[in-house]
Amino acid sequence: MAGTNVDVTQAEMESRLVRYADLLPCTTAFIDTRTPGSKRKENFTIIGPGVSENPEQHVHISIPHGFNIGAARQPPACVNSQHSHGTAEVFVVHSGRWRFLTGHDGKGPSIVLHPGDTISIPTHVFRGFENVGEDIGFLFAVLGGDDPGRVTWAPYVFQSAEQYGLVLLENGRLIDTNKETVPRDAKRMPVTSVSDAVAYRQLNYEELERCVVPASSLTAAGGMSVVPGFEECPIAGPANAVENMPAGKLGWSHHFQLRALRIAPNVRSPLNTRVEEEVLMVHEGTLGIEWSHGSLMLAAGDTLTVPKNLQRCYFNPDAEPSVTYLVRGGDHPHPARWITQEAG
Repeated sequence: MAGTNVDVTQAEMESRLVRYADLLPCTTAFIDTRTPGSKRKENFTIIGPGVSENPEQHVHISIPHGFNIGAARQPPACVNSQHSHGTAEVFVVHSGRWRFLTGHDGKGPSIVLHPGDTISIPTHVFRGFENVGEDIGFLFAVLGGDDPGRVTWAPYVFQSAEQYGLVLLENGRLIDTNKETVPRDAKRMPVTSVSDAVAYRQLNYEELERCVVPASSLTAAGGMSVVPGFEECPIAGPANAVENMPAGKLGWSHHFQLRALRIAPNVRSPLNTRVEEEVLMVHEGTLGIEWSHGSLMLAAGDTLTVPKNLQRCYFNPDAEPSVTYLVRGGDHPHPARWITQEAG
């Protein structure tokens, strides 16, 4: 593969790959981790610092991307408490059946999602989620910005946490008072009042439904769809003319673009490069990537961040289709540069 813009060894690429089996969870990432019904959840920080309140949360890849990739894994009936974000938060359901709840008390409209579905609840809206399926479920999460900020918790979360010895400080650090005392000069995070909470935006059911992209509704357009056997489907982000990509259903600004990439069996793309990192989260099947110094095979649940300006091709080696969710930074990422087209 002559003419590669950057040289990346096999070992360097493998350092940018997080396999599902190698994910390191944090079971005490947030203030609600001892609350009955929530204490069995696992949180993951895959790319970027995330929003964990535990400084011991493991960060798999610290390279700044302009967005963060995280994940949550929960057994049946396990709940992630009501909270709000000041930056974008998009979930892709990898496995399980999940109910997303709105309102500071979780009593607002709710909606159930299945594998392959995506949801983006707007900023400054209280949301939570519960595994309502019969098996362990896993969600990928994409958060806006290199620093996605802190979580704003609903009032009841603070009240419950204190009963179980957890105190959140103003700097975002979580203190377990069963193991240590609150530092004398530390300031506690102000407790969200009910009056403050009810002032947050409330969604009706129709508005919540507009925040969801069912897997069955994905439609190919632009991007890698120019390659036979490849279908790139917009999900989150505004229209991007340079990629001939219309807006996804979640078409407001997220400061990143989220798409689904469907690859037919036994097909391969031409060589191409991009000027931003491209993060791949495999949902179904196998995704292969090949470059001048090596190749990798990704399975369902694996995450890979591809370096800027790397000449690579993607392929599906299997007899079944593959589905990958991909993230590119910015509302208007640059188009791929097709090496074979230029050479031909």
